[in-house]
Amino acid sequence: MSRDPATRSRAYFAGGWHALDRTFPVFHPGNGQLIGEVADCSAGDARQAIDAAERALRSWRRVNGYERGRVLRRWFELMLAHQEPLARLMTLEMGKPITETRGEVHYAASFIEWCAEEAGRIAGERVNLRFPHKRGLTVQEPVGIVYAVTPWNFPAGMITRKAAPALAAGCVMILKPAELSPMTALYLAELWLEAGGPPDTFQVLPTNDAPAFSQPLMADERVRKLTFTGSTEVGRLLYGQAARTIKRVSLELGGHAPVLVFDDADLEGAAREVIASKFRNAGQTCVCTNRVYVQRGVTEAFTRLLTEKTAALTVGDPLLDGTQVGPVVEQAGLDKIQAQVQDALARGARATTGGQATGGLYFQPTVLTDVHPDSVILREETFGPVAPVVVFDTEEEGLALANASEFGLAAYAYTRDLGRAFRVAEGLEYGIVGLNDGLPSANAPHIPFGGMKNSGVGREGGHWGLDEYLETKFISLSLV
Repeated sequence: MSRDPATRSRAYFAGGWHALDRTFPVFHPGNGQLIGEVADCSAGDARQAIDAAERALRSWRRVNGYERGRVLRRWFELMLAHQEPLARLMTLEMGKPITETRGEVHYAASFIEWCAEEAGRIAGERVNLRFPHKRGLTVQEPVGIVYAVTPWNFPAGMITRKAAPALAAGCVMILKPAELSPMTALYLAELWLEAGGPPDTFQVLPTNDAPAFSQPLMADERVRKLTFTGSTEVGRLLYGQAARTIKRVSLELGGHAPVLVFDDADLEGAAREVIASKFRNAGQTCVCTNRVYVQRGVTEAFTRLLTEKTAALTVGDPLLDGTQVGPVVEQAGLDKIQAQVQDALARGARATTGGQATGGLYFQPTVLTDVHPDSVILREETFGPVAPVVVFDTEEEGLALANASEFGLAAYAYTRDLGRAFRVAEGLEYGIVGLNDGLPSANAPHIPFGGMKNSGVGREGGHWGLDEYLETKFISLSLV
């Protein structure tokens, strides 16, 4: 296949690449230009994919784990060899700065490398039994056919974090990539096949009608697992649908990450880390800092540092190496950002820097102070380059404010007090906690990633993520 992004329009399923009559457009957020038309798969195509996946599973699950690992290793090597075109394609599709998408290729490939090494280590264990004439053991087997739904904000990373453990475990996957960034997923499918991945073990079907497309996949009992990254609202719907056929489920849902800056923190380092967390991908990640709580004694000094560093960020064309903040992905996202900022300003907040859209899908990196506790931005995920600052007095108050959310994905705290660090880490009701670390999830691929409360169920990464695709079978053997 040609690797020209303009021609990456076909879906891969049922043994081949399909150019469909139905297509939908993909635009570059940086300038609104069309970058391609992509196959718009239907429920009928999904049914074909399930049949093909069932056939592929019969043989792939029997492939030796070491051989599966060798195929994954070749996939990893091909991803690195194609770093620049992959990075450019991701930037074209969803506007992330090119320096970040280059990093994402390595991030995404790291999951494949780790799972390639682990595939041959999947095993069971000996179990002691109470009867002298019996022997017990466990074996780990693949769950089966996996339906994966991935978001646009990490077009490669969110795919490999699911596909690599699934394929290493001996599962097969049907992937529905995000409508805004489907071409990266198709590129990954090309590389999987080039690496020696058997046909239909990793099928990629873009669609512009997710509910209709998903219906047969959610209803079919042959599809044994759902893995989804996206909004809590959609996650709830899929969770309910999965219950009808008792599918295994992994859900990585919304976040509303708080950061606590205590009066004993290294303020320069804390401001630098908050910037790194808040403004990467223009604030469009589920673990971005969303609420900045600063202890009263250092609020003025920290806000000044945060404002200075935010104002110094370079906003512009995401294809340029010097750009630090690019556009948001679509108009609906920009509208949400503007509405939240206007609501906060109307309630008395001040913008110490930024606060305005600048044309197209660009919004100035923004710091808000004096944010009223009833402001929408303190209750709802922003997914944009806006940092609201709120004052707190005591450690107990800070923890209460941080935990006052339905979400529990990631949280951050800055302090040089070891006792406080442990108290706060243990008190935060979040699946990921960064202590003096604004990018804890960058420690992938061997760490657990996932949330509490309405931020989802299950974990991705490390042996926790691999276990999500394995069933444990107990075998009892009588010697008489």
